[in-house]
Amino acid sequence: MNTHEWPRCVKSARRKRRLVKTGRDKQLIQLDKRRDELRVQKRLLPMVALEHPYQRGWKRFFVLRDDHKHNPGKDFYEALLMKINTVEYHQDKSFKRKKRRKQRYVYQAKPQMLRELSQHSWDINRINLTEQEKACFTRVETFDVKTYRTEVKYVFAEPWRYVLKVVPHMVTHIKMIDADIERELAWIDEHIDNNHLWPRINLLTRGRSYRWRDEFNDRPKYINKFKNIPRYACKEAYLELET
Repeated sequence: MNTHEWPRCVKSARRKRRLVKTGRDKQLIQLDKRRDELRVQKRLLPMVALEHPYQRGWKRFFVLRDDHKHNPGKDFYEALLMKINTVEYHQDKSFKRKKRRKQRYVYQAKPQMLRELSQHSWDINRINLTEQEKACFTRVETFDVKTYRTEVKYVFAEPWRYVLKVVPHMVTHIKMIDADIERELAWIDEHIDNNHLWPRINLLTRGRSYRWRDEFNDRPKYINKFKNIPRYACKEAYLELET
């Protein structure tokens, strides 16, 4: 029987399966949108002042050197520091991290540098640098052996003008917690994880997904077995690959 002669209310088996799959995909898209809406609402919640502030570790940031605070260019370098300053937090005042060296663990000082600008951030001027402030940066090119690409970044040319300062990290405000938002977010995340829905959601909303660890690895059928064999190798070296 020709399916085109059926009444309009009758659906074929293939169309029914397609409608079920399409409806399920629409539910996943709406679920992902709802999750994003809840995360935005959670981020926009105000901060609440604590009645009893407490210390939570230490923080370290750059300040202008004492011998430069009376120079004519004091205001210029302090304004520039607000744009390139970095802040790090640590549970210990010494800011030392544990590192394994020669089969034993030692504690080494954790380095901290001023903010470095990528080529994209420099072109769009994300931190609103003036022409006078741009003259204080140096263009540095480095070659990444993993990606075989030359990376360009702009580094502050006079970092000796600033020194690190360590102060206690005092917690005076906390984010307001909405129980309804937290409950719904927890249910959505648990539902997606338990049913393994992330691959399908990523395919529907963000295109084909891939794992970062596979970015620089060749697929088995595209691996060239003769790539690492020198031209002057003996015949047996090529015969071993075929076996």
